[in-house]
Amino acid sequence: MTTLPRPTTTLTADDARRIVLRAQGLLGAPDRRAGVRGVLRRLGAVQLDTISVLARSHELVPYARLGAVGRRTVEAAYWTDTHAFEYWSHAACLLPIEEWPYFAFRRRAYRDRPHWHHELPDGVYDQVVKQLRAEGPLTATELGGAKKTNDWWDWSGTKVAVERALMYGEVVCVERRGWKRVYDLAERAVPAALLHDEPDDTECLRRLVRLAGEALGVGTRADIADYHRLKGEQVDSVIADSGLVPVEVEGWAKPAWADPAALAAPPRGRHRTTLLSPFDSLIWERARTERIFGFTHRLEAYVPKPKRVHGYFAMPVLAGGRLVGRVDPARQGRTLVARQVTLDGPKAVPAVARALAEAASWVDCTDVRVERMDPPELRDPLTRELAVLLG
Repeated sequence: MTTLPRPTTTLTADDARRIVLRAQGLLGAPDRRAGVRGVLRRLGAVQLDTISVLARSHELVPYARLGAVGRRTVEAAYWTDTHAFEYWSHAACLLPIEEWPYFAFRRRAYRDRPHWHHELPDGVYDQVVKQLRAEGPLTATELGGAKKTNDWWDWSGTKVAVERALMYGEVVCVERRGWKRVYDLAERAVPAALLHDEPDDTECLRRLVRLAGEALGVGTRADIADYHRLKGEQVDSVIADSGLVPVEVEGWAKPAWADPAALAAPPRGRHRTTLLSPFDSLIWERARTERIFGFTHRLEAYVPKPKRVHGYFAMPVLAGGRLVGRVDPARQGRTLVARQVTLDGPKAVPAVARALAEAASWVDCTDVRVERMDPPELRDPLTRELAVLLG
């Protein structure tokens, strides 16, 4: 068993919170020259999800850090020149293409996997690869059909084959077209210098643990493991050689690890005021969000409507380095509708108004309408703030 060094640095809870915010690109001046690609590299993973209210989550993540960057610009930044690839990380994620070699451990594991939910008909895999080689890039529909019935899980043999090829690394998604994956052979889409670089599992894990630590700034073993959905024992096997350093954080029950660069200079600069996607890497892990921000958040999109507390896609509001409330948004024409707003108190009103006004402008809305409010007495102050901001 590896003997780990004892922490020599102790952080206050506020120190840790600011380090986390800076690491996640939400404290300090945004790197606008690096743009969306810079956000992806900094975070190491941007989660994908089918839900689209204001926008899809992979658009909301750079918006939260850069402001009203054009939505076409976001898509082009991910897909042009094969800058990113889709793969299983924290969940289904966009990942920087330069990290392709370090997911070799997961590709190997999928190739060795004995059981799958969907059966793969004989001969279909080879046929799909052959068709992509001759005609690609193609969607599953263009390959012969994505589903056998209208049930979303009832995949056709073609869809099973192409998704299996994606997990094996023989195929990649080169863009999204109307949210449909467009597939091509990895040998065409991934730069040759990366495609054939197959580090062993230890090197892969060491790299991903280091990247997770840098993106988190500071985190527990569980935080680091969760970032790319590694097992705890996988983290244990490499963390001593990852370049991360052990620290103590006041109020944290578990030991923590930090990026040494994050400890070298105190975090300074302007805090971002913004709505956050529930799938944003700042808050995607509930226990960590509660520990750092004292804020309990649960995505209620899959909760039956009568049991929802904060709304279908309630987006936490970040202001002054704190999570100060939630907004459940919708759009009706050119009106951004705040179906439900939940605030911690009256001090949060100006910040939430700014976040709503900026989000409305980003999605080309000219008005904001507040429906339900908790507490209800803050509805009028929020409406007045919005009227001033929207002119």
